[in-house]
Amino acid sequence: MIIDCHAHVFQNWHGACGHPSIDVHLKYIQKNVTRPAAETFRVRDGMRVKPGLLFRDGDNTWAGLKDVDFRIGRYGRLEFVHEGEEYAIQYMPVGMQTIESPPEFMIAQMLYAGVDHCILQAGGGYGAMNDYNAFTQAAFPEKFTGLLNIDEAVADREDVLTEVDRAKALGLKGLYYSHDFSRHQYTRNLDHDAFRPFWDKIAGFNFPAFIELSATPNYDKTSYIANLTALDRLMQRYPATRFVLVMGPPVAHFATSGKWDFPPEVLAAYKRDNLLIEIMFPITWGGVWDYPYLEAQELVRGMRDHFGAAKLVWGSDMPNVERFCTYRQSVDYVRRYCPFLTASEKDAALGGNVAQLFGLGK
Repeated sequence: MIIDCHAHVFQNWHGACGHPSIDVHLKYIQKNVTRPAAETFRVRDGMRVKPGLLFRDGDNTWAGLKDVDFRIGRYGRLEFVHEGEEYAIQYMPVGMQTIESPPEFMIAQMLYAGVDHCILQAGGGYGAMNDYNAFTQAAFPEKFTGLLNIDEAVADREDVLTEVDRAKALGLKGLYYSHDFSRHQYTRNLDHDAFRPFWDKIAGFNFPAFIELSATPNYDKTSYIANLTALDRLMQRYPATRFVLVMGPPVAHFATSGKWDFPPEVLAAYKRDNLLIEIMFPITWGGVWDYPYLEAQELVRGMRDHFGAAKLVWGSDMPNVERFCTYRQSVDYVRRYCPFLTASEKDAALGGNVAQLFGLGK
């Protein structure tokens, strides 16, 4: 059974997609692409540019986002204007004429790629996703398991705690937690004492927590390690709660030589018994490496050697990943290649570990 632990359904991005307004939705998206792996180019002549046109240096909060007529385009593009010139970011695949991913679209993709089930991550730029993920899961329970999402930086607010209860009542099965607190500054981290009622609720529901850990506020190795240390304190506080490190370890911080080089405190956190780690390289490095991603295969080998196959879960970030490779290729670089993995190790990483996490296939 092949299970993708990182996939998305979402409504047409021209709308608010569950957020209070279209403007709030666009700000989430604009912040998300201030430092994208996707290419940014000038529409007039295709000249590639750096994405720093979207924000002011020195301010990584929403307040630092520039007013550039940021908007949703066609053919997978996000568009904006800088100094009278039109620019675009190829954030989704070119073939996505409108930026939306209904469940039927994902089911067709899964059938073609040979993927049996998807865990639906959520939130932020994709929209406030609890209702849509719950709708998708209820309509196609054999194909999808949905995660809930809230405004993480204000998880101590009563309305946020109420939303967690509502999401559980909708039938959602776990938490997706985006660690970028840029909307509300960076005054607190995910393990702040004020958030204990929220984490107590997640633990009480026995929900796995998928954490997309950021390198904010400074987008550097020091910031990432500080945030990982906060996550490590949380994992030790809730040893019975299962956590999943979304996107896996950052290559830019720990594998610039082509092999993993983890500082002791980082390795200790990654080795916690209640942490699973995503294998997911094409979405961030598919624009640099060529399929079948020999560089990624070497890093998968290192993850297996450091952590064991029982801690690894494969994810695609579909449909976003198709700007670099097909859905089938995003699984095949592990499924068909990585010859150092035994058949049982591939079975575990490509589905068995996630099936056990959610009790799927029983």
